[in-house]
Amino acid sequence: MPPARILVSQAIAAAAVLLLTVAVGGEGKGVVLKLERASHEGVGMSQLRHRDRVRHGRLLQQQPLGVVDFSVEGTYDPYLVGLYYTRVKLGTPAKEFYVQIDTGSDVLWVSCNPCNGCPTSSGLQIELEFFDPPGSSTAQPISCSDQRCALGVQSSDSGCSGQNQCGYTFQYGDGSGTSGYYVYDSLYFDSIVGDSLASNNSAPVVFGCSTSQTGDLTKPDRAVDGIFGFGQQGLSVISQLSSQGITPYSFSHCLRGENGGGGILVLGQIVEPNMVYTPLVPSQPHYNVNLQSIAVSGQTLNIDSSVFATSNNRGTIIDSGTTLAYLAEEAYDPFVTAITQTVSGSVRPLLSKGNQCYLTTSSVSDIFPPVTLNFAGGASMTLRPQDYLLQQNSIGGAAVWCIGIQKIQGQGITILGDLVLKDKIVVYDLAGQRIGWANYDCSSSVNVSTTTSTGKTEFFNAGQVDNSNSANYAFFKLIPSCLVALLLHIAFFGVPPLL
Repeated sequence: MPPARILVSQAIAAAAVLLLTVAVGGEGKGVVLKLERASHEGVGMSQLRHRDRVRHGRLLQQQPLGVVDFSVEGTYDPYLVGLYYTRVKLGTPAKEFYVQIDTGSDVLWVSCNPCNGCPTSSGLQIELEFFDPPGSSTAQPISCSDQRCALGVQSSDSGCSGQNQCGYTFQYGDGSGTSGYYVYDSLYFDSIVGDSLASNNSAPVVFGCSTSQTGDLTKPDRAVDGIFGFGQQGLSVISQLSSQGITPYSFSHCLRGENGGGGILVLGQIVEPNMVYTPLVPSQPHYNVNLQSIAVSGQTLNIDSSVFATSNNRGTIIDSGTTLAYLAEEAYDPFVTAITQTVSGSVRPLLSKGNQCYLTTSSVSDIFPPVTLNFAGGASMTLRPQDYLLQQNSIGGAAVWCIGIQKIQGQGITILGDLVLKDKIVVYDLAGQRIGWANYDCSSSVNVSTTTSTGKTEFFNAGQVDNSNSANYAFFKLIPSCLVALLLHIAFFGVPPLL
């Protein structure tokens, strides 16, 4: 056997013994490695430098992508908050802003100073802030000739001011709107990289500086500082951080429905064994999916599948910026009729402000049927009664529950908003062009995964990160592979790597 193969065999044998020692010795037993100085006789300095450069090149290539973790506040309940939001830090010195989580738009924007129509107080009991570009030592305006200004055309009506500033105008489905200009500045975040939690990292991103707001954005009852768009276009934060090699090209959320809401939001993929996936419809500005049928109590409704197909002003969209959910007009009446017929013997149907409601003294979980949304690729989303009903009030000791899934008159759009997305892990795998979900208790911790050059590494407790626990788990998990790498390096090069 050639000498090189003998060395490799010896290294693998030694690695196997050490792996067995770690696996059997387990807790409380140390592993002692005896290291001897390698001889460099006959090896020139240039050769050693070359070896180091090769080693350093491998180290750089194996740098893991970080999982960025955001806290989530708010709730889907329209009688309480009606939106989920998180906090972002921008500028130097950093200022914190509350922004609504919205997968239906692309750009992160915050209110700027001065701003016409921007609220100055909020009924959510949060203190509103205004970003001041001159007050940030790292802020840079985006000029009209900047290539990033051209990216803005994908997400908004872009324009240029007399000051050569790249501007924007956003109009939302509820009639509200905002306009302003783009700024390039630091975004701060916490991330899980390797086996540790790194706090207060930063990266430069382009975001919107809002100087005018209209419609519901001006109302103080549920006012926040801006909107955090998680769309697919080039100016979305997820696209920008991914292109810089900071995060994977994916993000996930788990929005808690009960007990005050909140939840988990990460740039990266949440891992859950029960996940199902459906492909994204390509070349769409929103997260369009192919909904194929709806079943109530296992019975498929008589709705032509073309009702849900994506075309001009039609299709099915997943949108965390929408509080309720909406069915295409042709699907709404068959859905409501099926629900009503199923529960007619147990509840009293009634109409309230044009909505189909039901009067009951029993638990809705015991009376109302499960609803199944069936998508392309064999993926199904099961809705519990509390995923399509809202409790409105009480009459004489009986609760009034109304169907929270609404109809947009005269339109063929189906929108799956927070009402049906809550209490589920939802993964937006943009690199794989698919969306996945699984029912989940969003008050629990989750596993997250990032793809490195050597495969996948999992970390525990994202969203509720326990630094010591997650770091210890990752450390012990990485021991065997590190030992193998060390021994193979010594076998091939005759010198231990730089540590």
